[in-house]
Amino acid sequence: MTWVPDACTLPATEQPLRLAEFDALVAEALTSVNSVSATHAQLVLDGPETTEERARDLAAREAGCCSFFTFSIERAAEGTVLVDITVPEVHAAVLTALVERATAGARS
Repeated sequence: MTWVPDACTLPATEQPLRLAEFDALVAEALTSVNSVSATHAQLVLDGPETTEERARDLAAREAGCCSFFTFSIERAAEGTVLVDITVPEVHAAVLTALVERATAGARS
């Protein structure tokens, strides 16, 4: 994972596991990805009620080791889960890589 910045404190041995969690959530629940700007993206998730819990848990753990991420998660009126992700300009490439990975792994 060459796009993981030095600012990330998650041990290298745990990074593939975290990535697998992200990939599973995306594969099971992602309905769309909106690139709002170079530093802001929104993932739209759908699925069982546990989808929001999974997204919140994953976001909290990710923000804990990669403090440059800011996550905002809310349930929309129609029941989807909106995950807003922002990063400082210096980490825009990390967000771009994350968006590309999410888009590639989205369910059909």
